[in-house]
Amino acid sequence: MIFQKVTKEGSIYILENPKTFFWGVATSAFQLEGSPYADWHLFDSFFEEKPESVNHYSMYEQDLYLIKKLGVNAYRFSIEWSRVQPSQDIFNEASIAHYQKIIDELLSNDIEPFVTIHHFTHPVWFIKNYPWHNDNSADKFCFYVEKLVKTIKNVKYWITFNEPYILLLGGYLDGCMPPNIKNKELAQKALKNILLSHAKVYDIIHSYINKPYVGIAHNMAVFKPYRKNRFDMLLTKIAKHFYNFSIINAFLSGHLSINLPFSKSFEIDLPIKDKLDFFGINYYTRIFLKFNPFNFKNKFVDIIYQNKEGIGITDMGWEIYPKGILKVLKYASKLKVPLIITENGIATNNDFQKIQFIRAHLEKIKEAIADGINIKGYFYWSLIDNYEWFVGLNAKFGLFRVDEKTLERKPTLSASFYAYIVKNWRIFDG
Repeated sequence: MIFQKVTKEGSIYILENPKTFFWGVATSAFQLEGSPYADWHLFDSFFEEKPESVNHYSMYEQDLYLIKKLGVNAYRFSIEWSRVQPSQDIFNEASIAHYQKIIDELLSNDIEPFVTIHHFTHPVWFIKNYPWHNDNSADKFCFYVEKLVKTIKNVKYWITFNEPYILLLGGYLDGCMPPNIKNKELAQKALKNILLSHAKVYDIIHSYINKPYVGIAHNMAVFKPYRKNRFDMLLTKIAKHFYNFSIINAFLSGHLSINLPFSKSFEIDLPIKDKLDFFGINYYTRIFLKFNPFNFKNKFVDIIYQNKEGIGITDMGWEIYPKGILKVLKYASKLKVPLIITENGIATNNDFQKIQFIRAHLEKIKEAIADGINIKGYFYWSLIDNYEWFVGLNAKFGLFRVDEKTLERKPTLSASFYAYIVKNWRIFDG
């Protein structure tokens, strides 16, 4: 039996052997602490009023204590590139030492650090001079990574990029994220350089660290046609292949193939085959696609969220669809490497809704493991309320509330619930 029930009623499940599974929470440095050297600092006016977001940089010890209280055995966080390399020729050793303190504190409490190297943000000098479509971008990024990996100690688990396709869509197709470009050809160059960087970073980490685990965190969603007509169904097929499957297929074959509507197909060989020790999945929702000949702004596609299952809609407007996590896990299992849910969470002020969200998704993860899928961890997003891209502090993903005026961290029922799962999971060890 892979799981055991914690209580007689309900369906809270736990693993029998905690040594084979990571329970954690996930954050990103910029969303917690900001950075005056980052592109997003200039991009979003939110940081004019709150340049330090929720001030994790100064309050990290208090936040690490919250992690300890949860009883988790892993913590996923990022190192803010722009703090470590604020200008092209300068590395800030004090910033590196700061992140090393976080790592040391985690390890002293038997919490495994999972370090994300790139989580959307860039130093201003990089995005201005070497954005990802630039031929020198990969070398500039890898120069930074080599410095980081040579200096940072005692990290085994590394995530090269968080959601590279979100970066591609926002930065190069929608133009709603830095570098604010709308150009398909430049988007193709950017994706090529990002995936080349992953391959190079994989080799760098393996050359400096003994037996590391290097992966990537890929956002996956369930796509469905809004209507059962050929246009909506074709859009859905294209979206599934591009957004969910193309990167997985590229890691399997070393060949990236992308077909977007009204565009030439993009085919390229990349040296990324088998350059994965684990695969991270960020899962949140299901999306319905509708062909709309009058929607010129969004390439004739309406993106629709519906409460089809009757479970609810999050404060981000996303459908709660727990079944979807099982669907994406099944496809990702083709990689034949361990899978880790690197993000799964809900924006809501309703603690009972958050508890139900966690419970329902863990149910489906239980089914996936029972089906033989090799899942090694689950990270709830997020530890505390923090800056969310485009919406500021309005999206309450945290297990701990943050008072926007005083920055006081406040526990919630959902934090107690998650800690309860972790605690009881450990009770049944052996």
